[in-house]
Amino acid sequence: SKGRLKSSRVPGVIVTQTVERVPLGKTTPDFTRKPLAVTVQEGKKALLKAMVSGDPAPTVTWGRSKGDTDDPKKYVSRHDERTREHILEVINATIEEADTYKCTVSNEYGNAVCTVILKVLQGDVVVTRKKQLPPKKEGEIDPKLWELLLSAPKKDYERICLDFGVTDFRWMLKRLNQMKKEREEEQAKQVDNVKQIEVKPNGRAEFSLDMTLTDPNSSINLYKDGTFVPYDDDENSKHSLKKTGTKYVFSIKDPQPEDAGILLQPFCQDAVFQCVLSTPLHRISWSKDDSSLEHGGRHEITVSEDKLIHTLTIKGCEIADKGTYHAIAGIMSSSASLDVEGEIQYVLSDKIICKIFTFSSTDRGVQFVSGLSDTLANVGERAELSCKLSSEASKGCWYKDGKPLKDGDGVTIIKDGACHRLIIDCCKKDDAAVYRFEAEGRKSEATLQIQDPPRIDADALGEFTNPVIVRAGENAEWKLPFSGGSPMTVQWYKEDDELLPGLNVKIDTSETESKLRLSKCQRKDSGEVKIKIKNESGTTEAISKLIVLDKPTPPQGPADIVESAVTSVEFKWKPPKDSGGCPVTNYIIERQQVGRNKWSNLGEIPGSNPSYRDSDVDPGRRYCYRIRAKNAEGISDYLQTEDIAAGVLRKSAPKVVSAFKDCINLSWCSPSDTGGTKIIGYNLEKNKKGTNYWSLVNQNGPITVKDVFEGAAYEFRVSAINLSGAGDPSIPCDTVIARDPMKPPGKVRDLKLTSSNYTTFSLAWSKPKEVQGVEDEAQGYYVEIRPIENLEWTRCNAIPITLTSYTVLGLKAMATYWVRVIATNYGGDGEPQGFDNYIIAMPPPVKPKFKDRNMKTFVVVKAGNTVRLNINFEASPIPDITWLKDNTPLLKHVTITNSDKGSQLLIPTSERSDSGIYCITVKNIVGQESVNIEIRVTDDPKPPGPVELDQKIPGTVTLSWTPSPDEKRDDRLHYMVSKRDSFKRTWRTVADNLFNNTFTVVNILPGWEYNFRVFAKNDMGLSPPSEAPPKPLNFESAPSFTVPLKMRTSPEGYECHMSCAVKGDPAPRVTWYRNNMSLNTNTNYHITNVCGVCSLLILRVGNRDNGEYKVVIENKLGAAESSMILNIKGMNEITAVSCKATVLWST
Repeated sequence: SKGRLKSSRVPGVIVTQTVERVPLGKTTPDFTRKPLAVTVQEGKKALLKAMVSGDPAPTVTWGRSKGDTDDPKKYVSRHDERTREHILEVINATIEEADTYKCTVSNEYGNAVCTVILKVLQGDVVVTRKKQLPPKKEGEIDPKLWELLLSAPKKDYERICLDFGVTDFRWMLKRLNQMKKEREEEQAKQVDNVKQIEVKPNGRAEFSLDMTLTDPNSSINLYKDGTFVPYDDDENSKHSLKKTGTKYVFSIKDPQPEDAGILLQPFCQDAVFQCVLSTPLHRISWSKDDSSLEHGGRHEITVSEDKLIHTLTIKGCEIADKGTYHAIAGIMSSSASLDVEGEIQYVLSDKIICKIFTFSSTDRGVQFVSGLSDTLANVGERAELSCKLSSEASKGCWYKDGKPLKDGDGVTIIKDGACHRLIIDCCKKDDAAVYRFEAEGRKSEATLQIQDPPRIDADALGEFTNPVIVRAGENAEWKLPFSGGSPMTVQWYKEDDELLPGLNVKIDTSETESKLRLSKCQRKDSGEVKIKIKNESGTTEAISKLIVLDKPTPPQGPADIVESAVTSVEFKWKPPKDSGGCPVTNYIIERQQVGRNKWSNLGEIPGSNPSYRDSDVDPGRRYCYRIRAKNAEGISDYLQTEDIAAGVLRKSAPKVVSAFKDCINLSWCSPSDTGGTKIIGYNLEKNKKGTNYWSLVNQNGPITVKDVFEGAAYEFRVSAINLSGAGDPSIPCDTVIARDPMKPPGKVRDLKLTSSNYTTFSLAWSKPKEVQGVEDEAQGYYVEIRPIENLEWTRCNAIPITLTSYTVLGLKAMATYWVRVIATNYGGDGEPQGFDNYIIAMPPPVKPKFKDRNMKTFVVVKAGNTVRLNINFEASPIPDITWLKDNTPLLKHVTITNSDKGSQLLIPTSERSDSGIYCITVKNIVGQESVNIEIRVTDDPKPPGPVELDQKIPGTVTLSWTPSPDEKRDDRLHYMVSKRDSFKRTWRTVADNLFNNTFTVVNILPGWEYNFRVFAKNDMGLSPPSEAPPKPLNFESAPSFTVPLKMRTSPEGYECHMSCAVKGDPAPRVTWYRNNMSLNTNTNYHITNVCGVCSLLILRVGNRDNGEYKVVIENKLGAAESSMILNIKGMNEITAVSCKATVLWST
């Protein structure tokens, strides 16, 4: 339907109003954010998003130029209630879906339309690696390689070198940096071969120079002592300049002494880049446009004492210093741009200056190099707020919650050059506020938050940490005073188990102190005691120790017999498992001869050596011993040994000669002490590892044990036999496994990398082949790695693993490693198997993707505040991140901080000029992703100028006003008009979203008084109103008939009365006419005019009174008339009477 067009608050949107008048409180539809152009890879999902407004709520429909969007398999249109976005989802974008899409928003009062373009990139990105060419020497390098490397990003260096067969990357990087430096020096050279000239009193003086312009269209200006010197290419002129290729010849005809000039020196400022780290680093890397920067010359690199603040200073900036500078700390990076402004001058001689080109310079005044940052401090601690300006001469003022601060108001204000610091030595609760620093119209704000976490006095903490030592059965107590913000929560723990009040546990806690009492402590109660105090500001802990002293536990058995001779017995045991909290001082030994009931006390021995030798024994008798441990707290229970025979032979352990899967060969030595009789044989026993059963294996006396199982582990012991019987068995030999001797295994097969990330990668392989008699089966594997810069291999697993897979941990992100796997068995290690190339610690390639689904795409910030955008993404390898503002590079005061998972844009102190559409592009070898974020920096609008009223048409008033001063700086600023009349006496809005400076108010009633207000309005809110002078009461009106003349018929001879009612201001003049002749002076008619009621009386009607009677009323605003025809009865005329009223003119 047709209608009239309206302006939209969003550029590129057409709004049409389809009704004559929109009711009060209702609005036509519009876009609050129109859809943005989208570019996607073919096969991916595309989302077109819009946000709309209107009352009543409008409906949103989508269309496209080359088809429709009705197919539900391709398009899904939905509304997200949470984000209030209307979304058209292209499920599987193909080349056919690339088109111009139209979004239509409509309600009963109008519609709004805008278009958006969807681009679809065809095909998939496939990364292939060509077969490596054989390495080439430096003299064989193709020159095209250097041309490609000089124009390619760093991430493509390796691929380009491999294509040309270059494998020495260190030499390549060194040579490439040298070539870049040479090229920069050539480009920076603007003027070469300048020769000194001498100006003589007569003749012609000239000099030549070779000059290469970076811009061939640059204009060349000549100056002498700062004054412009006009010239042309005519040799006959006073000054001339001729150009031949890159050679310029300047000449002065008939030079005079006044042609001599004074040398001028240009002034260059220093540029400072500064970054603050979260963790200390001794050194970070600085670079400019892929070229590394080192300390020295015009580049000064400094580091603060705490290793957190790193600064790069460029002294005497030149045009060649323009570009993007990067600070790199590990895998983190941050970048900022340097723009050099001002005019560049080159000295051609000691007398003449040639100005090659001039750069425009805009004085932005003092700027914040680094603004204030929000700070968190504890009560009683020191807090510091600092900022840095671009000028050391600038002074500023500090404010706390809007009130000025002075040095000495509990704070210390320090100005150190361009750095301004505010120091609070001892923070208190009331120091929490919003602090602001202002300098020359610039301001930066930050919030200081004061928290009061739990605190413990150092002396009380030192006393608390001392161990509490009590005897078994006694009570243990702890007490700890503390302070901090209420409310406090106090918890006690013993060995990480929380203690709760109970029979043996008592806890008393107040606002400043807590006590713990443990009753009747036992030895098992020993351990760590911890108190944890927390409130809303933090948590603190203190740790003590409880030591409960008690008698020791019995010594550990069984007792081992060291020697059993004819005249002595020696045995040993293990110390007690628990010494009772204090050292064992002695062992008490008792002895009993087997067969008797009496125990004899043999005395005490020192506790340092748990062994005893009894020399008072009778040969052939058996003895039993009891051993008790003694400490300062008491004597333990006893350990009783087995029966020990004196004078009975005990052999040394047998030795394994050889082992096979079906037999084990053993040997042993004869005992030196035969017991006085002949050795007649031996008993050989075996024990399968893991059991306690010893079985006799040589009933017929062989020394080859064949009763074994392959792979099983065995122990053997032997005992000698003489005429008196068998002696005690010997100590068991070392464990031996029944198996055949093995050859080392071969190389593992099919070694591959299954997964990787920045700190780990996982490997898998197949078992090596078995070759009979050459390479046996692998029984385990070792994994070894070697960083590319090291020469030594590091074994990742100390014990061989049996699985054919392994995950290497603890790698350095983006570092390169050589990896190999070694198979092993009982025969030794096999040969290692590694990869043909190194492995980089990084995840598999992932196309960049933004992770935050609720990312804000429209941000409104008040001028002077900080703008901080955090964009999270996932991508592998680490992508290149580019920020643009309105498709141009960012200004130098915008700081970008990048990591492997996100990027941050920071504007410390925002200005209106920072408004625009910021685009972040995340790109790696797999693909790229972009998102646009509109930032609008604005301020509370200033009110419009005086409002004027004009009434040209009755019933309407036209308001006009002077634009707000912010209108030129804010394209979204508009106006709102409100009205108040003398009847209702309340303000109501009559117009909103006005983008012009006039408005006509209708339905203005005469006689009413009206007041009008005009507000300026933007994204921050309303301005103070500008009020129009009240419209005065105006009662003037054109004359009119409220009651016109009415029909009259009168009989002849009777009187006749005619009347009408009139109004008008000023009061109208009334004139009566009969047949167009005035009756006002005719005495035959009685005429009256009382309060607007006009009457005419004919006393006696006759034939002469017949005719047309007319009343004419008039004042300065107009005139009107009313007429009638009087017919007299008794006459022959027709008795019809007619009347009419007419407005003659009106203003």
